Amino acid sequence: MRTRGTTTPHAPRRRALAALSALVMGASLAIALPGQASAAARVDNPYVGATAYVNPDWSAKAAAEPGGGVIADEPSFVWMDRIAAIGGTPGARGLRAHLDTALSQGAELFQVVIYNLPGRDCAALASNGELGPTELGRYKSDYIDPIAAILGDPAYASLRIVTLIEPDSLPNLVTNAGGSAGSTPECATMKANGNYEKGIGYALHTLGALPNVYNYVDAAHHGWLGWDSNFVPAAEQFKKAATVEGASVSDVHGFIVNTANYSALKEPHFKVTDSVNGTTVRQSSWVDWNYYVDELSFAQALRTELVRQGFASDIGMLIDTARNGWGGPNRPSGPGPLTSVNAYVDGSRTDRRIHAGNWCNQSGAGVGERPTTAPEPGIDAYVWAKPPGESDGSSRPVDNDEGKGFDRMCDPTYTGNGRNGFNLTGALPNSPVAGHWFSGQFQELLRNANPPLDGGNGGEQDTQPPTAPTALRTTAKSSTSVTLAWTASTDNRAVTAYDVLRGGAIVGSTASTAFTDTGLSASTAYSYTVRAKDAAGNVSAASAALPVTTEAGGGTGTGALKVQYRNTDSSATDNQIRMSLQLVNTGTTAVDLSTVTARYWFTPDAGASTLATSCDWAVLGCGTVKHGVRTASAPAAGASHYLEAGFGSGTLAAGASTGEIQLRINKSDWSSFQEADDYSRATNTAFADAPRIGVYVGSALTWGTAP
Repeated sequence: MRTRGTTTPHAPRRRALAALSALVMGASLAIALPGQASAAARVDNPYVGATAYVNPDWSAKAAAEPGGGVIADEPSFVWMDRIAAIGGTPGARGLRAHLDTALSQGAELFQVVIYNLPGRDCAALASNGELGPTELGRYKSDYIDPIAAILGDPAYASLRIVTLIEPDSLPNLVTNAGGSAGSTPECATMKANGNYEKGIGYALHTLGALPNVYNYVDAAHHGWLGWDSNFVPAAEQFKKAATVEGASVSDVHGFIVNTANYSALKEPHFKVTDSVNGTTVRQSSWVDWNYYVDELSFAQALRTELVRQGFASDIGMLIDTARNGWGGPNRPSGPGPLTSVNAYVDGSRTDRRIHAGNWCNQSGAGVGERPTTAPEPGIDAYVWAKPPGESDGSSRPVDNDEGKGFDRMCDPTYTGNGRNGFNLTGALPNSPVAGHWFSGQFQELLRNANPPLDGGNGGEQDTQPPTAPTALRTTAKSSTSVTLAWTASTDNRAVTAYDVLRGGAIVGSTASTAFTDTGLSASTAYSYTVRAKDAAGNVSAASAALPVTTEAGGGTGTGALKVQYRNTDSSATDNQIRMSLQLVNTGTTAVDLSTVTARYWFTPDAGASTLATSCDWAVLGCGTVKHGVRTASAPAAGASHYLEAGFGSGTLAAGASTGEIQLRINKSDWSSFQEADDYSRATNTAFADAPRIGVYVGSALTWGTAP
């Protein structure tokens, strides 16, 4: 939620009510009893095929706003932000009442935020909590145990329960507790006493013991952890918290990024690898040497690093898209001017905040992608963790009994500090205490929604479905994946997403006109169709069915390594060949990377015969990657040369991936390539297995088919 923090003291403590103490004692007994909820075994992605709960308390407030009915039926998380919230507070039902309502709705999935650590949010006054830094015992007995007792009730065994574990806490230990510009004494205290880690470990262990609970740990956002000084240390911090107080990595089903924040999901008009007049966009004021410019790329890269740190290879990521749409009249329609790197980035970026460190009730923000299942590789869902219209904090001091203070970052007149470049905060005026309804913000989010809400017509009923997608086709396939593309549908308002069906069952949704289906079997026939849908929930007829048979498995190789590829250059006729590769160890033992190389076969065509290669970025660091072009010993069509990429040192653990490696080839005279007929080239823009790229261990081909 924050970018490297703001100064804050800890919040005052509160006493538990006697009645709640009685509830806690009963709850403690309940979670110790045998025969608790006998839910079905956990599935890989809890969002697939599940109808999610719509919170009636939030829905009623949204529907009462002009035009709000268009999103009032969207599912969102319920926040348990203090002990009293478990039993219910004025105007908001308690946890058990929410669960009962979910059953009455016929919902199959329930989403809840676990948010009440001791010394909560040590770097932002607006979201301080009720428990002091040392009250770990109360956190366990008065907060987590009663929640576990309710979630473990057999009455709720049919629900898949997704928990969002403690926003902001662990990232604060990485960036705000060690003498950096964003450090605070409160964060230093929490790092020293370990109560963030212990509290989260206890929550993971206690809630993870329930068979129908799926724990997702908060992992901040790219504008907080995207620098190399924060990225790997954060993953290590997450691993540490997941292995204390009885917890293990198996208690973590995944992670969530951008919780209650505004970072753009995708930046369509510029990439972190772009340069302007020889200056990379990483050197711009906005990017500030970050390695990421949006949440999707950050989430996918972080997932790779978390697997490398020892989390399960099938963990999934969630992205909060409730308020990161950035539509409206100020949304750029294309790249910025090439006069300078700052002009280019500022003219290109859809995230229109004054500074990426601004986090409170941001002016100009809009509703983002609607909750969507499996929209991109590695992403379990786009979700609405922070329901639109719930304030981030008050714009002036407001007395309250929730332990929430006044943070100047919520004051629109505040001229900032070193952590946001001494800029105005960009906060909306007249905001209430965090979590309370903020009509002004809700209306702002509706106006600036992207994709647009119901065509921007203010909520007038829409009953017309989109047209069916056409020209469904395969753009790439391997032994385990198929990449599809289709021609966009049209709608009287706006198409918001497409459902992709395999054999009549939905396997994912996407806002784009391309999708990669993974985890398939080799040499197997599948049938695909695609349906379009709009903001009102109207669904088109299905496209014509497309039969696809996957490639034979493993090419000529029999080893444990495979290579995955994505095309990072849409032009097949420009003066560079650009791609991203990653190696995956599918075996049961570690592999010595110094013995491994990958070969991408191509032809340089006309022009200079001298070729150069570059590594633009790699999760492992470009310094560990060796690369160069060689002439093929037996030239073939589309394959007179090959780019060979290897590693100076290191090992790749079983089940792990090297993470993304961004590579580039150019001729010394910078003449154009004709890539369309290159042997290894494919058009998929999401990572997919690449059977036409070879993996060699020593001199032996162990994956792929050589030309």
